[in-house]
Amino acid sequence: MLVSGRASFELAQKSVMAGVPICAPVSAPSSLAVEVASEFNMTLVSFFRDERFNVYAGAARILA
Repeated sequence: MLVSGRASFELAQKSVMAGVPICAPVSAPSSLAVEVASEFNMTLVSFFRDERFNVYAGAARILA
């Protein structure tokens, strides 16, 4: 799921409940969003620039 803003706790929680495996907000996720993503094995990435991005949780889904 691509998100145009920041990933909040609520957004991460709703994503988990909906079964979304990967959440990609434009800006930094909140610390609680990272915690939820880690706890429920959801991949959380952000700050897409050229061919780079930051992985906050669930790095196992990302291929090099």
